[in-house]
Amino acid sequence: MNIILAPLWGIILTILSSIGYFGQVITAFWPDTASRLGLTEPESEVDPAFYADVRGEVFWDMLILWTLPVAGILLILNCPLWPYFGLVGGGMYLYFAGRGIAVRRAMQQRGIRIGTDETLKVAYVFLTLWGLAAVITIVMAIVALP
Repeated sequence: MNIILAPLWGIILTILSSIGYFGQVITAFWPDTASRLGLTEPESEVDPAFYADVRGEVFWDMLILWTLPVAGILLILNCPLWPYFGLVGGGMYLYFAGRGIAVRRAMQQRGIRIGTDETLKVAYVFLTLWGLAAVITIVMAIVALP
């Protein structure tokens, strides 16, 4: 793999995926802080079913989303284990992004309150970025495997 591009992608991947992971940790343990930071909508602003879905999801995400930041760190360090973390973490983030977009679209189409237009745009941008980062990392990991 290119000696310059791999560490650069590792840095980008670590930063981008850490935003997702630590955002979920903050949302899980400090939901009011997450709302103030714009990571999630206040409970009073969204449908109770959507809020319950988000609250359940963050705890699961907290358990699985650490894998992609670790892949980024291992890539920076040129560790031969990075492709395995890249495949698993990439799969986790691809699912995370796809589910996030699909659920929000389905709920929007049914008129369920899931947030303001502005916060939804931000959510869609980040979910798309995480999905693209996942696909890029999966491809890079497949190429890097022996």
